[in-house]
Amino acid sequence: MSVDIQYRNLPMLLLQTREQIIMHFRPILNHHGLTEQQWRIMRVLHEKHSMEPRELCQHCQILSPSLTGILKRMEEMQLIDKTGMPGDKRRLNITLTTQATALIEAISPLISEQYSYLEEAYGKPVFDQLQDILVLFAETEEVSVRQVTLK
Repeated sequence: MSVDIQYRNLPMLLLQTREQIIMHFRPILNHHGLTEQQWRIMRVLHEKHSMEPRELCQHCQILSPSLTGILKRMEEMQLIDKTGMPGDKRRLNITLTTQATALIEAISPLISEQYSYLEEAYGKPVFDQLQDILVLFAETEEVSVRQVTLK
């Protein structure tokens, strides 16, 4: 017996949309020797200036075990600095190096240009609407969604 689900597969649509968008930026990142995850970390640190690893996990949507390896490679590439927090050396503060900041300055115009091409292809209203909807779902904490009862 087959049961039809009456809604589209939203997680799959989001993944497909993500791939359709990131494929336009991946060549830029690859050209500069960066992975998508490294770029996410660099963008967040560029905006926030410094963060603890647990905060980076949350902001960049990277699992802690993966983040540990990524940060290690970024430190080896001299893109980040890790320093102990005053008063609690078990906690780390992650910041960008001057080399990373220079890399961001080199890549940012290319990223912006690629965004303008996406906006041109889909139309500014559609592009703006997509961003607004995604922000609504990502940043709205006051929406209470009931959970189904599991038996």
